[in-house]
Order: sequence, then C-alpha cells, then structure tokens
Amino acid sequence: MGNTIIVIDDEIDFLESVRRGLLVSAFRNVHLESDPLKAATLFRGGETFDLALIDITMPGMDGVQILELIKNTSPDTECIMVTAVNEAGVAVDCLKKGAYDYIVKPVSIEELRLKIGHALERKRLLDILNLKKTKKPRWLAAPEAFKSIVTASSSVQDILKEAELHAASNVPVLITGQSGTGKELLARAIHDASPRAKLPFTAVNMASFSSTLFDAEFFGHTKGAFTGAEKDRTGHLERADHGTLFLDEIGAMPMELQGKLLRVLQEGEFFKLGAGSRRKVDVRFIAATNADLENLMAKGAFRKDLYYRLKGAWLHLPPLKEREEDLPVLINHFLRELCGTQQPCTIDEDALRVLLAYDYPGNIRELRSIIQASVNLCDGGRITRDDLPPDLRKRSVKATREFPASPGAIPPLWQVEKDHILRVYELAGRNKSMTARLLGIGLNTLRRKLNAFGNE
Repeated sequence: MGNTIIVIDDEIDFLESVRRGLLVSAFRNVHLESDPLKAATLFRGGETFDLALIDITMPGMDGVQILELIKNTSPDTECIMVTAVNEAGVAVDCLKKGAYDYIVKPVSIEELRLKIGHALERKRLLDILNLKKTKKPRWLAAPEAFKSIVTASSSVQDILKEAELHAASNVPVLITGQSGTGKELLARAIHDASPRAKLPFTAVNMASFSSTLFDAEFFGHTKGAFTGAEKDRTGHLERADHGTLFLDEIGAMPMELQGKLLRVLQEGEFFKLGAGSRRKVDVRFIAATNADLENLMAKGAFRKDLYYRLKGAWLHLPPLKEREEDLPVLINHFLRELCGTQQPCTIDEDALRVLLAYDYPGNIRELRSIIQASVNLCDGGRITRDDLPPDLRKRSVKATREFPASPGAIPPLWQVEKDHILRVYELAGRNKSMTARLLGIGLNTLRRKLNAFGNE
C-alpha cells in the first residue's frame, strides 16, 4: 500500500542508494529503472505512478523527453528532475514542461525525502480537488482495503476515493456521521490503504475515560508509579506506535482531558506515568464522532484547537436513509453473509417492500440486526413479512414513504447480485482474481457468473 514511485536513472549505484534512502523514509512501493526506453514503454503501456524521479542526462532518451512523455500519458504523475549540473535554464525548462521540482546531485536523502513528501502532498490535494469537481467515476487504486464497505452510492464511492487519497499521507482524519453508518469500518479501511497497513490499528473509545484513569490507560505507567501499579503497563498510545490510533466517540471526551491529547498531536511526545522523561511516538490519528463538534465548541465543551488539529481531513458518512440505492445491495450482502453461500436465503416481495421503505434510524447496524433476526425466524430459507421484527411487520409501506406500485420497480435479488459483481469487477480494474477475493467467491464461480452476464 502507499504511494508508488518510479526512479529512472542509468546509474545503478544511484538507483540503489535512492531505494535504500526511500525505504528508511517508509516509501515501500519503489520501482527502479536504469533504461529510459523501458521506462517509456511502461508509461506508453498505461502504467501509472504517483511520482517519477527522473535523471536528466541519460543515453537513448533524455530525462526531458521522458518528462514530456509522462505528462502526455500520465498527467497526474508528479515529476522531480535530477541533474548533475545546476543550470538554471535546464531547471526552468523542466518546470515549464510540468516538472514539480528538481534536485542537484549529489543527492541528500533528507532533501530528497522532503521534496518527494511535498510533491506527493500536492498530488493528494489536487486529486481531492479534482474528485470534488468531476462527475466521472473514480476507481480505487487499492479496492481490497475497502472491501468491507458495501455500497452502490456514488456519493459514498466518492468518499471512499477521498479516503484512499488521505490514506497515503499522515494527515489526521476526522470522520463524522450518525451511529451505525460505518465510521470504524472506514477508519480501518484508511489504515489498510496506508503505508502503515501491516502495523497496529488500535481502536479506543474516548468516552470510556475518566479523569483519574486517562493517563494510566492512554499513556501507560511504570511499575510503582502509583499504589497498585505492580508492573509496567503499555498504554494505548504506545501500543499504536508506528501504526494508526482510532479515537472513537471523540466528542464525548471530557474537556479536562482534551489538552493532554492535543499536546500529543502537536509534539508527538508523551509522559508515561512514573517515567522520568518524555517518549517519542509515531502515530497516525483518525477520530470519529456522531456529535456536532461545532455545537460543542460553541457551548465550550470541545476545544477549538483540538478540533482543527484533528480535522486535517474531514469525511462525513451520510445516514442510510440518504443512500437508498444501498439498501438492496446491503440486504443482499447481509443475506449472503448470514446464510452462507451453500444455503442462500431469499426474501419475498412484500417483506422486501417493507425493508426498502423503512428509514433505519440505527443505519447499517440496525439493518444488519433486522436481517439477522429475520434469518433466525424464517422457515425454509425464505423471509416473509411475518419474520420481520414486530414494529416493521405492522408497518404500512404507503404510510412510511412514497413507493412505486409496480413490482418491476423493486430490483430482484439476482439483479442486485449482478449489479454488485459487475461494479466490483470494474473497481478492481476487470481483474478476475482480485474481484473473486473481494467478493469472497471462487474464481471459477466468478467466471461462470461473468459469462452468464455476458462480460467474460
């Protein structure tokens, strides 16, 4: 996971030194190419990278030609030029042709790391800006990281794409939305799409802390730090070092504790109870809340400086009642999940109409609970209105919401399944193996279905 970088230079020793330097700086997806003609073939073939580091002077094809080719075939790729001679004219020419920056050999790894970081941050911001402007579908580069989030909503798919763009950076993310909309699932997906994917994801409920327990639980303590501290304890913050710390229900955090969290966000350091010195920590913070933080700030119940520190990026998950296109997809998903693929459950038209007309104040979590209860009660693997919870069973569809009278307006489950499979197939770049993994089905099963859909 993380940003993809290609380094193009005919000097093998330089390539290896850059690779080592970038690995130390946590850049993992680095492709080295010593032949500029092969690099050109990659881009002509549709290969894309987030950033290209290009030597200007190379045999066969110089760096300026490579730059022009990249900007024609992969305009979103940021380019940094490398030159052995500090010539202003060459640098200006490269910048005019679309390069982000240039660097002069011998290359300092620290300087290189900073320039790459700035270029990738610029790309991330531009990608987010373009995402908000365009109506075109934006495919996920790492769909597997988001496979737990089932959606047919274009607005939610845009949120997932924006989340993936934020995942590549270390910017704190604030996720808002009602209870049950999937805030923790989105936080985990951001972690899984980030360079920290193989490192810890630690979820902490910030509403559970009292003033007396916060320091010991969050920061940890040493043996003998206070009465009853019989051994060292690793706190949540230290446990999440180098990984992601998910701060759930951040709006319920007591006001008197918020300054301590702010200090960690600002300084990247903390005091372990009983320790004589500060400890450094490298943590990516993601916070979530169903509360209106701006309203809490107006009441003096939430610190403004903490709010703006947490809101490096903001993602808002809409309630399920605003994502009606997701209802049939989620119903089908939960039926498959709860019944299994060997003995699939079905749902009759009357029960489906009731489920599609309900507002779900508890959102996706409530929908899953309803399907679970109905599966438990149904006879012969077919859910009817009588299997629904009593409050739903008695509902009049017309009284709840305007709903098409024509049965043809209700998508049958086979249509929902087809639409979902084809959407995942496209999101996975029409890669059958990846699509099968994301859907949790066998490759041969997928091939049969695609063949039946006419998409083999």
